[in-house]
Amino acid sequence: MNIAPRDATSSTIPFDQARVDRIMDEAGLDVLLASSKHNVQYLLGGYKFIFFSAMDAIGHSRYLPVLIYEKGAPERACYVGNRMEGGEHQVNPFWTPSVQAVAWGTVDAANAAAQHLKKIGKERARIGYEPSFLSVDAWQALNDALPDATFVPATGALERIRAIKTPQEIDKLRTASELITDSMLAVFSGMDEGASKGEIVERLRQEETKRGLQFEYCLITIGSSHNRAVSGQRWGKGEVLSLDSGGNYRGYIGDLCRMGVLGEPDAELQDVLAEIETVQQAAFSKCNPGTLGADMIAQGQKALKGIKNAAHTDFFAHGMGLITHEMPFLMTDHPVAYEGVDAARPLEPGMVLSVETTMLHPTRGFIKLEDTVAINATGHELLGDRGRGWNVGGR
Repeated sequence: MNIAPRDATSSTIPFDQARVDRIMDEAGLDVLLASSKHNVQYLLGGYKFIFFSAMDAIGHSRYLPVLIYEKGAPERACYVGNRMEGGEHQVNPFWTPSVQAVAWGTVDAANAAAQHLKKIGKERARIGYEPSFLSVDAWQALNDALPDATFVPATGALERIRAIKTPQEIDKLRTASELITDSMLAVFSGMDEGASKGEIVERLRQEETKRGLQFEYCLITIGSSHNRAVSGQRWGKGEVLSLDSGGNYRGYIGDLCRMGVLGEPDAELQDVLAEIETVQQAAFSKCNPGTLGADMIAQGQKALKGIKNAAHTDFFAHGMGLITHEMPFLMTDHPVAYEGVDAARPLEPGMVLSVETTMLHPTRGFIKLEDTVAINATGHELLGDRGRGWNVGGR
């Protein structure tokens, strides 16, 4: 199925136009030119062309979808897509009044976008674009075709647009989280002594796929090792197993980590997971609308300092949704290279966070909980809130 079910009909703008216009106005943008698959998907109301889901490259070039939105003028919006997407439009029409399924590569997509901008009289406009998601040849084509335009980086504006999730988006994130949790629990109970990392990850891929997820990755550790790469290492009695997996449900990411052990967990394992749970719960206590992001982070860090294994434990939280790290950005370069620009801002209903505490225990291995938290009007909701204790393998 090439069209993801959309929450809006073709005649309905599938986003909060007033909010988008306000953010564009604050950023000094006349037009948005979105060219990343995730932002195009958002602005199209959930659509993603499945042909290029795994790889963008085709022939000598690559797939470059472009959505053009003029502030305050949705009737002048345009979607530039691959030639095969004409059939998609016939079956499930896109909301944009202009649809140009004409491109096979980056330059022809850029030229079609430039022609539309000229047609609507925006060849001298301030055009917001995505520097990290526009190839050099497409960028050059736009500059050549629109020499009087002012191109303004709009990554931050688009991130802010996506920061507040609709109830429909929260539903997708909830479903993704629950299906990943169910898949992990099936793997923990279904694998036994001697199973290799490769076999365990393949079983998880199968479990996620049969539940309707698109499997993206699994970071896995066994025993005392902290190495999360897939290998031939095998699960032994008394050893821990961590599964940290991302699965995609209709474009939205589920990303959780759960712990298993082959046999009943001993007292030390119970204690170390309880330490991690203490940090997680401390952070959850501040996951409320109106709380500054920095205060939530500080609460988790304060709890971390009080646990026995603080010296080899780390706490981290970040926004998530269509991609694994998006607004709100709460910490600087920890571990992903971006600035915590939202630490001084209050959490808002509709924001979704990943909250994770990781212990690199010197003898028991890699021990971690990662949870997905949706901020709502009265507090928060944990998505996929199961399997957070020790899951016993081989049952």
